[in-house]
Amino acid sequence: MKKFLLFFALLLSMAGAGPRKISWVAIGDSITYLNDHPDETGNRITKGYMALIAEKYPFVSYINQGHNGWTSVNIADKINDLGLVKADVYTVFLGTNDWWQGKTLGTIADYEQQTGTGTVYGSFRVITDKLKKLNKKAEIILITPMQRGDFVYINGAKNNAYGSYKPKNGQTLEQFAKAIVEIGKLEKYPVLDLYHESGITLENMVHFKRLKDPASGNYNDYTYPAYTNIPFDPEKDEYPYPAEAVDMTYDGLHPSDKGYAVIAEKLAEKWKKLK
Repeated sequence: MKKFLLFFALLLSMAGAGPRKISWVAIGDSITYLNDHPDETGNRITKGYMALIAEKYPFVSYINQGHNGWTSVNIADKINDLGLVKADVYTVFLGTNDWWQGKTLGTIADYEQQTGTGTVYGSFRVITDKLKKLNKKAEIILITPMQRGDFVYINGAKNNAYGSYKPKNGQTLEQFAKAIVEIGKLEKYPVLDLYHESGITLENMVHFKRLKDPASGNYNDYTYPAYTNIPFDPEKDEYPYPAEAVDMTYDGLHPSDKGYAVIAEKLAEKWKKLK
């Protein structure tokens, strides 16, 4: 009888234990950073992709290592100063700022030969080496940049950038996405290819961009690709993305609640430890 009671108590303790806790460090740029700073979006978002996953999987706790405006090169250069900690899962969501800032992409040889932070490929090797050093058993998931429309910063329209529909410094954003996919294949890391597989496209970044008709001076709502041929003056024109323009993004670049929900769902599919 005593042995039975001990066995029953063990079963109860195991049943109540639930899934083991999983620690997650999310490395990224402003798309990651804004998860915990909705006030910087004009409160146009409520939950980022990390908060959505942690809400659905309460045994997951995350650390936000998102850095506004940073590139993979910035992250790699500062890799020992970021306070990265040992975790069960690391996600690396970078590349869109590398493209816009004209960082040299390089080739897979830069990754393989550890050539350093002169290229994006080399920078990713610095990052992944650091993560493996922190925990060689950790799951590392790479996330490609999304496509992007015309970005106009909600808190200052002078900060703006054209979308991924044309090259920057002779490089396309798609090339950066493909580079991350290539690194994932080499290392056998799961890759969330948001550029090609998320359904977030130039057509649904926003419902429209509100701009002045060059001929009449009247404001009209232009969809993609028509808005790419209409000038925007950040000093004189109204902010081009009113609330009703929000679709997958709220400003042409950063995800809305709808966009973050897509990212969270797709990321969960790649995350083996959630299964």
